[in-house]
Amino acid sequence: MVAEISHPLSKYLREAMMPHIWCSGCGNGIILNCFVQAVDELQIDLKKLVVVSGIGCIGRAAGYINTDSFHTTHGRPIAFATGVKLANPDLEVVVISGDGDLFAIGGNHFIHAARRNIGIKVICANNFNYGMTGGQQGPTTLLEAFTTTTPYGNIEHPFNLVHLAAASGATYVARWTTLHVRRLTQSIKKMLQKEGFNFIEVVSPCPEIFGRRNRMRTGLQMMEWFKKASIIEHFSDPAKADITPERIVVGEFVDIEKPCYEKLLYDKMAQILT
Repeated sequence: MVAEISHPLSKYLREAMMPHIWCSGCGNGIILNCFVQAVDELQIDLKKLVVVSGIGCIGRAAGYINTDSFHTTHGRPIAFATGVKLANPDLEVVVISGDGDLFAIGGNHFIHAARRNIGIKVICANNFNYGMTGGQQGPTTLLEAFTTTTPYGNIEHPFNLVHLAAASGATYVARWTTLHVRRLTQSIKKMLQKEGFNFIEVVSPCPEIFGRRNRMRTGLQMMEWFKKASIIEHFSDPAKADITPERIVVGEFVDIEKPCYEKLLYDKMAQILT
């Protein structure tokens, strides 16, 4: 009798949705793996976990994870996640989305959720462009980088996401690349155990759309860039952590404690009602 073989993390995935539709060399699968590995190691109750995604390649994560999830309209995952968290503060609410979704059309939601310190966790896959819709320039596209809408090189200064998150009030801020699998997994575990608004940026390869226009035609070539350029500087000044072709500062930047919005809200409601 042949024993049934299954993936050790299969219970966290909707197997009916497999195989996934991500391109070869894309980093989204690594991000998803790190997340479910962290959930497994912490033994989080899936009935108390909600995953929310927005529009974009990484947005498929909401459909692949075997838990309550929602795939929102463009730029609205944090708004939706805020409603879920306020309706039931006992839920662990995680947003997994991309740089365009979270920081272009959804940028206003991000900064105010961080300012309020709402207890949701945000993982951003930053691949420097709108990969799903044709490779247009986005809010994190590097200076001089080539995209379908910047064929002569980008002239817009990109957001420094960890600086933006820290300045907006996030209680935990980190950045890793998909090369830093173990460090990313440990960082997600730490985030899932903290209160307040927490943010992890994951610099992720997009070889098919972004890479091939910038002399990195394969996922391996983009990973080699991450290896060469990454510098681990824990708790360094996030304002000086701009990403350039020569330098990607990674590590933890912020790890503080302060009252979360949902606790303050329910405490205030209790005061009013007594």
